[in-house]
Amino acid sequence: MKNYKHIFFLGIGGIGMSALARYFHKRNYVISGYDRTESETTTDLEKLGIKIIYKDSIELISKAIDFVIWTPAIPKESLLYNYFIQSGIEMNKRSEILGKITAQHNNIAVAGTHGKTSTSILLTHLLAHSNFSITAFLGGVSSNYNSNYVDTGGQWMIEEADEFDRSFLKLRPDVAIIGSLDADHLDIYSTRDEMVKSYIEFASLVDDGLVLMSDVINETDLQTFRSSISTNTKLLTYGMKDADVMCSINQIHNSWTNFTYVDEKDRIIEELNIRFPGRHNIYNATAAIRVALELGLTEEQVREGLVSFKGIQRRFEWIHEKNQVLIDDYAHHPEELKAAIEALRSCYPNRKITGVFQPHLFSRTRDFASEFGNVLDLLDETILVELYPAREKPIEGISSLTILDKMKSKNKSFVTKNQLVDSLRSRSLDVVALLGAGDLSNLRNDIKKILS
Repeated sequence: MKNYKHIFFLGIGGIGMSALARYFHKRNYVISGYDRTESETTTDLEKLGIKIIYKDSIELISKAIDFVIWTPAIPKESLLYNYFIQSGIEMNKRSEILGKITAQHNNIAVAGTHGKTSTSILLTHLLAHSNFSITAFLGGVSSNYNSNYVDTGGQWMIEEADEFDRSFLKLRPDVAIIGSLDADHLDIYSTRDEMVKSYIEFASLVDDGLVLMSDVINETDLQTFRSSISTNTKLLTYGMKDADVMCSINQIHNSWTNFTYVDEKDRIIEELNIRFPGRHNIYNATAAIRVALELGLTEEQVREGLVSFKGIQRRFEWIHEKNQVLIDDYAHHPEELKAAIEALRSCYPNRKITGVFQPHLFSRTRDFASEFGNVLDLLDETILVELYPAREKPIEGISSLTILDKMKSKNKSFVTKNQLVDSLRSRSLDVVALLGAGDLSNLRNDIKKILS
C-alpha cells in the first residue's frame, strides 16, 4: 500500500469499512468515501477530516484517487462502482485488505454465526486495559473506547472473521475462535452443510496455533474439525458443558454476573464479575479469557478487565434505566433473539417485557420465519415494524407480516416505524427492548423521552 496516496472507500459507513478507514487515516493516507446515508459513523469519520459524499455521482469524487476499497453491499449497478471498474484504478474488497493487513502480524480471528462482535470486543478490552500492544478491527462500537477501531500497537491484531461472502477465507490467523455454527447467510451458502465446509476451511488456515470452539457446536461437527485442521494446531472446546475450558455462573444480581473460570491447564479463577447479561455472553467471556491468558495476561489483569468492561453499543445496551427500562440489542437471528430474551428475563424477572423487532433481510426472514415466530412468542408483548432490506431486493410475499403470521401470542402487532413512538406512548410499558440489526436504533432517543 506504500505506493498509494488517496484511498476511496465505496461503502465507508459500514462497520468493517469504517474501521479500515480509521486504520489508513492514522497512517496518513488521504481518505475519502461514499455511503448511501449519513449516520453517526460517517459523522465521526468526517470529524477526522475524511470527505464523504452521499450521492452516487462521479462528478463529486477527487481525480487523485489511486486505490479503492469496496464492500459487496454496494450494488453492482452503482455508478461509482462501474466508474472505478472501467477506470482501471486498482480495487480490493474489504476482506482482501483486512487479510493483507492482519497477515503481517500475529493475529486473532473471531468467527461464528453469533457472538463475533461481543467476543472480539471483550478480548480487545482485556488486552488494551492491560496495556497490551494490539490493533483491533471490530464489528461494533466498544463503549470503553467509543470506537470500532482500537490501536495501542501492532504486536497482535484482532479481527472479526465474517462468514458472509466467505470473507473469512482471506485471513491467516494464528488463533481462531468459533462461537457457533447455526445456519445463516443461506443466500450465500444454500445449506448449513455448505456453510460448515467454509468454516472447516477457515479453521484449517490456522497453522501451529490455537482454535477455540464453543461446546454448543455438535460433536459430529467438532470431530470433523479435529480431523481437518493442522496436526500442529491445538483445538480446545469452551463453554458450560464438558469442555476443555469451562465457566459456571454462580450468581446474577442487578445485571452483574458472578462466575468461575476453569481451563485445561488447571487454572481456576473464582469470583469473576461482569455486567454483560446472558449465558451467551459468559460463553463469549470464557473464550476471551482463555486467549488473554494464552497471550500472557495475569489472573488479576483478567479480573480487572472484566469489571471495567462497559459493554458494546447495540449489544444489550442500556439506553434508559429508571422506573422503566429501554435496551437496544442487535439480535437479528432466531438464536440471537432467544439469547437476548433469556438475558432480559435474567435481569428483569417478573416484569413485563415488550420487544420491538425489525427483521433484517428478506432472505433471512424467508428462511427462518417459523423460528422467529416461536422465539418472539417468548416475549410478553411483541411489536414488529417493517423489514430492513439492507443489501437485498424484495422477495415476493416476504415481509414482517410473514413472521407475525407464524406467532401464536395474542399480544402481537405490526406498526410502521413512523407510528412506533405514538404506539408505544399509548401502551403500558415496563421493560422495552429494541431488537434487530437495522435502523430501529434511530428512534431510541424519541422512545426514551416517553419513558419515566
